[in-house]
Amino acid sequence: MADTSRQGEPGRPGWTPPLGTHERIRNRAIWAVAFFTASVLPAIVGMGIPDVKGEGVEVALPIAFALWAIGALLSLAAALPTLRYWEALPTQIRLLGALPLLTVSLFLSAVLIGSLLV
Repeated sequence: MADTSRQGEPGRPGWTPPLGTHERIRNRAIWAVAFFTASVLPAIVGMGIPDVKGEGVEVALPIAFALWAIGALLSLAAALPTLRYWEALPTQIRLLGALPLLTVSLFLSAVLIGSLLV
């Protein structure tokens, strides 16, 4: 039998996420974007100079992957509580928590489709 006390109400009545959830989501999302941005320059150096052989090129690509992986973990850490408390969060926090992971997944999907077409 359906629960009639919830019909017509957009969310849980009187339900709020734990104290500090907004700040945790915001901090994790901002750090995820910062690490993704920091991984761009080493990736350009590691992949963009094929003629140059040296220690700088060999070190740049692992640094780019490490920074990207940290950003991916932080974007997951922001997206999970965002999805868990979606109904109770304000719209700005919802978008801020979900966009880093969505952007990365869209970029990876475009890269996979592009590599299949080439």
